Amino acid sequence: MDNLVQRSLASLTEVRARLIAAEVQPEEFAEFVPERRKFLITRAARMRPVGQVWRLGTLLLRADDPAPGEPVLYAAGTVTRAAERGRPNNTSVSREERREIAAAALRGGYAAGTSVNYDAVALPLTEDGIAEFAADASLPVGIADGELLVRWRAGAALTGAPTLAAYLSERLEFLVHPPQGA
Repeated sequence: MDNLVQRSLASLTEVRARLIAAEVQPEEFAEFVPERRKFLITRAARMRPVGQVWRLGTLLLRADDPAPGEPVLYAAGTVTRAAERGRPNNTSVSREERREIAAAALRGGYAAGTSVNYDAVALPLTEDGIAEFAADASLPVGIADGELLVRWRAGAALTGAPTLAAYLSERLEFLVHPPQGA
């Protein structure tokens, strides 16, 4: 298992270096802080900035140097674009919730139009961390034959899933050399 951790961290370090060298711009990464009430004052929901990440398909790779002990790899959660809340216009409840989340990103200090990733699940690359998340089929990663494999979507079977190194290499190629017209 220790060798698996070393190989995984080496792959992530290499991909991170290549993304920096290619000057690929990272996206914002935040934690959603829900609306809360303290005494008689209600504080609106907001996004608390955490750092920056590169979206690599179903995974997020930290672009900045995380604090010691913080993971560098996350299962992608949800993304929103910071925007004004605007006036309610009697659309669906889910649409109004999305508008409130976009406004929370704006209240978190992000400029209008900025993409913000949030609700990501940490994937700690330690022996204990890998053992814990490898057993969870709802995450996009798993272990088979002593290799860390990446599912194309959470919950999919690991059969035919690429190794972490192969997956990162493919996703890196898409970011560094996007297809024509993308």
